[in-house]
Amino acid sequence: MSRGYLELLRNNSDFSKLWLAQVVSLLGDWFNFVVLASMVSRFSNNSGEAISIYLLARFLPPLIVSPYAGVIVDRFNRKYVLIASDISRAIVVPLFLLVDSPDLLWLIYLLTVIQFALSAVFEPGRNAIIPSLLPREDLVAANTLSSVTWSVMLAGGAVAGGLVAESFGAATTLLIDSATFFVSALLIVGITPRYQHKAESESDVKISDDRSFREGLRYLRRHSEIAAATFVKSGLSIGNIDAALIIYGTELFVRGQDGILSMSILWSAFGVGAVVGPLLTNRINDGSVQVMRRLIIIGYIAVVAGWFVFGGAPTLLLAAFALVIRGAGGSINWTYSSIIIQKETPDEYLGRMFAIDMAGFQLMTTISIIVTGQVLEHLGSEQVREVVIGTGFLSLLPLALWILLTRHLERNGTKSVAPVIAGD
Repeated sequence: MSRGYLELLRNNSDFSKLWLAQVVSLLGDWFNFVVLASMVSRFSNNSGEAISIYLLARFLPPLIVSPYAGVIVDRFNRKYVLIASDISRAIVVPLFLLVDSPDLLWLIYLLTVIQFALSAVFEPGRNAIIPSLLPREDLVAANTLSSVTWSVMLAGGAVAGGLVAESFGAATTLLIDSATFFVSALLIVGITPRYQHKAESESDVKISDDRSFREGLRYLRRHSEIAAATFVKSGLSIGNIDAALIIYGTELFVRGQDGILSMSILWSAFGVGAVVGPLLTNRINDGSVQVMRRLIIIGYIAVVAGWFVFGGAPTLLLAAFALVIRGAGGSINWTYSSIIIQKETPDEYLGRMFAIDMAGFQLMTTISIIVTGQVLEHLGSEQVREVVIGTGFLSLLPLALWILLTRHLERNGTKSVAPVIAGD
């Protein structure tokens, strides 16, 4: 970890605790994903439809819950919302141990729905609380660190999860996942928010006492610069990388029992790319919203290139390289779109803006999972390369749209918000 990030953690103890909570819970998440993806694939005889149902069970609940999640995050103490979400998930995860045959495949789907409905409250809450834990000038570094941490835990957690599952079995892996949620909750208990965002002047941003989701939508319509930022993650969700990756790992380049090792390698490659992406672009990022919008264009270009290389990869090594490219582009865009929302949104609306941001992402992901699953079921998993290349062409659409949005926003100019110390 570079000296700058170490200083960030040293000088902001509350953010450090949130970051450590992220580290341990993400480790458990990837343990969980590797084991359950392998179980679904094995119990369903590598059915593309079954894999798609599992992925839908992960992504559809947050889409449905997001409107309520944003309201909860803006109405209640965010710290306690995060703790409640962690403890609830720690209780749910061990129940996966009940699944021991194809007849209980439905239980994996049900428990996954419950787990990710609870996660839908945690993610906007975590994003919304970050600006209250450190000064505004540290937001770029903090979000980059969070994004890189997600990526490192993907790279390391996927491999570690595969190795633990291979060595000790699914039960141990899932119990570790449950324990990480308890540890995360204990770390968050020690957090004390110290900063809050306010508009530069009351005439610039009108703050309403209405904490409803409808008011959040009205606010979004009035602020095109924030609306544009909430589009970015949705644009990343055209095509489903997870479904393709599972088929590559369990059918095309099988390594280890049921392809667990090959899937771990591919997810790790994606994670490596996600680490490298924002670290490279931060070298030319001055922290301004205008520059970050332009860097998002670079991110979309990397996403498109990653799809095309992945579709044509003849070996596991080249497929992994393609995912490095794809992961880099996605991480760049995820990181900078989150920072833009945090910089330009008053604290009173942050929970709902991030809930809308995630809802758009979940909606496009859900559509992509359904379409990808049906196409693979119709064509057969052996045609997965053609599906991936087709996704590459579709990914040109959000790239073109973002270029147009960036030009429009730069011509018309935007407003932003600035943080102040609570109580000033």
